[in-house]
Amino acid sequence: MPSTKTRFAPSPTGFIHLGNARTALFSALYGRGHGGSFLLRIEDTDAERSRDEFVTALEEDLRWIGLEWQEGPGVGGPDAPYYQSQRGAIYAEHYQRLASDGHTYPCFCSEAELKLARKAQLNAGQPPRYSGRCARLSADERAARMAQGVPHTLRFRVPDARTIAFEDAVRGPQSYSGKDIGDFIIRRADGSAAFFFSNAVDDAQMGVTHVVRGEDHLTNTPRQLLILEALGLPAPTYAHASTITGPDGAPLSKRHGSRSLRELREAGYLPTAIQNYLGRLGHTYESDELLSLEQLAAGFDLARLGRAPARYDPHQLLHWQHQALAALSDDEVWRWMGVLVEGVVPADKRAEFIAAVRPNVSFPEHAFEWALRLFNDPLELDDAAREAVAEAGRDFFTAALAALDRHPDDFKAFSGAVKEATGVKGKALFHPLRLALTGHPGGPEMGRILPMLGYARARARLEAAR
Repeated sequence: MPSTKTRFAPSPTGFIHLGNARTALFSALYGRGHGGSFLLRIEDTDAERSRDEFVTALEEDLRWIGLEWQEGPGVGGPDAPYYQSQRGAIYAEHYQRLASDGHTYPCFCSEAELKLARKAQLNAGQPPRYSGRCARLSADERAARMAQGVPHTLRFRVPDARTIAFEDAVRGPQSYSGKDIGDFIIRRADGSAAFFFSNAVDDAQMGVTHVVRGEDHLTNTPRQLLILEALGLPAPTYAHASTITGPDGAPLSKRHGSRSLRELREAGYLPTAIQNYLGRLGHTYESDELLSLEQLAAGFDLARLGRAPARYDPHQLLHWQHQALAALSDDEVWRWMGVLVEGVVPADKRAEFIAAVRPNVSFPEHAFEWALRLFNDPLELDDAAREAVAEAGRDFFTAALAALDRHPDDFKAFSGAVKEATGVKGKALFHPLRLALTGHPGGPEMGRILPMLGYARARARLEAAR
């Protein structure tokens, strides 16, 4: 029995988004969890839209999220090349075999003609499928059009009476009728390979045993099985994961707040957070704790993939971000916070700062904001803070200054002394003190903030509030 091999085969036409990232993760987890390998293949047959910079970005983003491939670009392997644009000779050989066996024919229909035919079928309430018009041309008619240089595609013949059945690892038994599929294009007019063809041939020739992909590819599967059968090539096990949708049930898009992996990385999301979120997006785990990539792989099971659409929830993603942050060491958190924070926080306050703000930040920009609040003078108050400080009154802050002289490092004792001197308690006590010292109504524990500010800075801020 062949060793398990999975693959991720993106088209380099943009930055990798969450849907593709989840597909890559599921594929890598299945391969790793079964002691097999994970292959990366670049499907760049769309010359107009494919870009080298997107290939570079794709590889960087996959490595950043922890998905190293064991075979593919930059790594090599026995089935190179791993760029479809370099596999033309392989495809040509298979086109010839299919033609020799009578499985294909040239189609001279223009895109405009096909568009009109599709429109007419839809208007008549019929599913759009190719009429088979060029399949009925005689050999002489085909030769004449070839001699005239009429552009043509290559179509695969699908017998109307044929039923294509297969077992999907997620969705169970599937069955399609040949008359509903119709003859389909496997080579475009410009000579490039169509997805149905190149994707199926490459999976077979590269020894891919399991294809995990989105359910939008489910109807592609019978076409690919027909191609593989005609060529005598082995078919992988297909597993079609549910679609990711926004809160409104529509396919996930930027209007739902979806971002590319690159955008998430630049915002400060941690790879472990994304792994744990995507690993549970349409898939269930017994544990609700933060899991390592190895643990995610050990618990990944195609049988645990749901059939219902998976709802994207940014709050859940943020939950896993907090879990991932909590698991980092202080040194890792400091590096994550970045050079901007390092340039503001005094070296001798670094440990105190990390301990204070770690529970209250989600991204490096939040840490930078708190660095400025705590170590940048003078402290700027917004209108709401100014109003609350003014409402507390001059006498309140006179009492606070006196209390600070007695308790410069102990916020509990300091606030208790202010309460005793003014008779103010609860929110009316703590709210103006926090605003005067940090300029923000919430945030890190004041018990950590006061000693970190230091007596001189705290006194200056209370004086300004008074």
